[in-house]
Amino acid sequence: MKIKGRTISRGIAIGSALVTSQPISFLGDIDPINGRIIEKDNELFSEIVANRVLVFPNGKGSTVGSYVLYQLMKKGVAPCAMINIESEVIVAVGAIISDIPLVDCLQTNPLDIIHDGDMVLVNGTEGYVEVIRD
Repeated sequence: MKIKGRTISRGIAIGSALVTSQPISFLGDIDPINGRIIEKDNELFSEIVANRVLVFPNGKGSTVGSYVLYQLMKKGVAPCAMINIESEVIVAVGAIISDIPLVDCLQTNPLDIIHDGDMVLVNGTEGYVEVIRD
C-alpha cells in the first residue's frame, strides 16, 4: 500500500515502524548517546529508535533538538527514517542535516495505517510511504 505525502528530507529507507501518537522532543525525550526514549510519560518509554522508522505526529521543544537528531545519526543510533502528520522546523532541519528521510502530510493519517513492527519504506525523494505487508 503506497501513500503519497510531502518530501521534507530526501532519501530512501526501509525499516520496522516505531509508532507513537505523542509529539517527541529530541532534546529531553531521547537519550542522544543510545537512542533510547527516556521521557517517562511517553508511550514508547524505554524503546530504542535506532534503525527504526519513527512515526509520530510532530516534534516539540527546543531548537537544540535538531542537533540532538544529528548526534543520534553520528553515533549510529538515529531512526533510519521518519514520518510525521505535519513536520515542524526542528524535526525538518534535524532530518535534513542528518540525511534521514522524512515525509509528512500523507493522504491518510499515518497513525491510522502504520502500526508498531510494520515494515515501512519511506521514499523521501519521491514523497511517499509504503507499508509492506505479506
